[in-house]
Amino acid sequence: MKDPVCLMEIDLREAGAMRVHHGRAYYFCSTTCKKKFIDDPEQYQDIVKAERLSIGVMGSAGSNESNEAVVQARFLGETAGKRGLILITGACPGLPYESALGARSTGGLSVGISPALSLDEHIHKYESPSDAFDIIIYTGSGLMGREVTNIRSSDMVVIVGGRSGTLGEFSIAYDEGKLIGVLENSGGITDSLPDIVDRIDKDTGAKLVYESDPEKLVDKLITAYEEQHFRKPSCFCSTP
Repeated sequence: MKDPVCLMEIDLREAGAMRVHHGRAYYFCSTTCKKKFIDDPEQYQDIVKAERLSIGVMGSAGSNESNEAVVQARFLGETAGKRGLILITGACPGLPYESALGARSTGGLSVGISPALSLDEHIHKYESPSDAFDIIIYTGSGLMGREVTNIRSSDMVVIVGGRSGTLGEFSIAYDEGKLIGVLENSGGITDSLPDIVDRIDKDTGAKLVYESDPEKLVDKLITAYEEQHFRKPSCFCSTP
């Protein structure tokens, strides 16, 4: 990986700083180069290849969610699309589907991680939508099995409403030290997560961000990622 300003070869684990610009991750040898990039990103953004970051939305797949939660989920997807982030969901109905529709409406890239073996099984066995996704990955792992793929494919994870399945996804993300956003006032388990985390009482390196405004939540997650959490890209990386 190269610093886009000075073109120094850098190891991502030893990067001095990083910046998220239009959903892409740029790494720098120092804060000095980062500042130069921020001052004039158009000059440097195309010099090196920069990977797009992904945001995973995990939430209720039911049809009985409040209108407020549906609006929040749709706005969350719209914001992710506008920020240039790749949206990842379980390719299911409900609130994750609303976020996928939101991402598509703003020209964002939407990826669904399906529990099925094929499109036919996805639609008929799991009764799940396909129209909101640019890409569907067929895992054949079933509803529970695909959760690990969802979490590990996401640079940051957002919990929206949800019940036991979403709690399972949260637990995976928490144990693997992910950057986790909680969309407050979206119902389901979100109201209980602060107490659950207190009861877990385990430091995994996970960072939680609570916010009721979807746009502010996405922006806070991006800031947290570029300020600190980029140093922990996965649970298998023993970075500082």
